Amino acid sequence: MDFSISQDQQTILDSVTKLLQNNLTPLDQRDFDQKGSAPYHIMADLADLGLFGMPFPEQYGGTNVEWGTIAMVQHAMGKTAYMAASLLNRSIGFGGMPILMFGSSDQKENILPKIINGEALFALALSEPGAGSDANAIISRATPMASGGWQLNGNKIWVSDAKAASFIVIACKTEDSEGSDGISLFLTPPDTKGISMTPMNKVGTHWMPSFSLSLDNVILPETAILGEPNNGFKQLMTVLHYARAGMAASVSGLAQRAVDIAIDHSIERHQFGKPIAANQVIRHRLVDMQMRVNQSRLTAFYLAWKIANGLECKTEASEAKIIATEALNFVTDAGMQILAGAGYDNDSEMQRIWRDARLYTFGEGSNEIQRNIIAKEIIC
Repeated sequence: MDFSISQDQQTILDSVTKLLQNNLTPLDQRDFDQKGSAPYHIMADLADLGLFGMPFPEQYGGTNVEWGTIAMVQHAMGKTAYMAASLLNRSIGFGGMPILMFGSSDQKENILPKIINGEALFALALSEPGAGSDANAIISRATPMASGGWQLNGNKIWVSDAKAASFIVIACKTEDSEGSDGISLFLTPPDTKGISMTPMNKVGTHWMPSFSLSLDNVILPETAILGEPNNGFKQLMTVLHYARAGMAASVSGLAQRAVDIAIDHSIERHQFGKPIAANQVIRHRLVDMQMRVNQSRLTAFYLAWKIANGLECKTEASEAKIIATEALNFVTDAGMQILAGAGYDNDSEMQRIWRDARLYTFGEGSNEIQRNIIAKEIIC
């Protein structure tokens, strides 16, 4: 693997960093979090830089950038403004890649260009009140109609960006089968009749509004189904390594931001006539934090290298997700201790990252499930 950064890659990274530093500052991010709204305005700027088009073929308006470069961009975005990285990752991971790999010709031709232009955001409606990591427990139902199309009924929870999304990818049972068989995915506009939304209160990620959904006789056309009927969950799992690669790269960038905040504070904060960075206990803690981030970044980039080279990466995707999210929890816990009262202030960036970090170890597939995936591969 070549870890050097080419001139073209550095130009992209510099452009992304400059854009976010100017258009989504730490104070802007604080304000979005406190208002409970997302910086959707940044999507047009990201599209202007060609970021939404990176993994997609030129025939749809993409640039077909190799995944190593994508990971570098996601890491830089996570470090500078994770909110923007999250919008990019979910548009690509929840919508773009599933459509590219399993969508119909019409879906690819009509939706992929909108994603690439920053005009399409996706929400994933998978979890239910009684079904989180257990797909077999999904009871929301999609019933074929005699006149054609589908009728959806059920309830979903923790659907982030549901109201602002162009499409909600809704997972429903379409056949009575064991395990994850018999589940189909439906591309559903959020304003479809029969969908009602209730905002959910959360500990963190207030900048990413989440909703519970009630599906009451929601009528969709035949063309709304994504991929093969009854095979949607398996298809979604097939492309989740792209979403996990995005999370790992951007979360490792966010963890680096937390370390940088802690280092800056330890240099600026003086006690007993000298900066607290002179204290060996603080210095060692900062070293431990940086080592965890380095491990996280390298694991994320290794996953990106395997994706770029078309190699099997099921376990590596799970490993990268675990290592990145647990590193973020580690460095924010340590960072809160170093900042102490300064970190506990509600305007502190560290406390916001610390709160947000709680989600990522169980969001998009809990780390316990990821360990089960790895165990199946290494233990006969």
